Amino acid sequence: MTLQELAVSYRNQADTLRHRIQLVSELPERTEEEAIAKADRLRLLEAMRRDVRDMAVICERYYQPGYRICEKYSIT
Repeated sequence: MTLQELAVSYRNQADTLRHRIQLVSELPERTEEEAIAKADRLRLLEAMRRDVRDMAVICERYYQPGYRICEKYSIT
């Protein structure tokens, strides 16, 4: 699998997560506990989507001259 193919896979997963975020955000909140659980779940899903999207960008641009990988994802 090439990095471009991997990037496409990451983009697809980001779309799936975006759809899941939309579904969770539409859920009704009947109690305070449900509201807290929903907020926690949305926060987790957003973080996952952001990381997957970042990995897609890294895979897409890895071989571009002058591209520097974000320090968050680099191994030192």
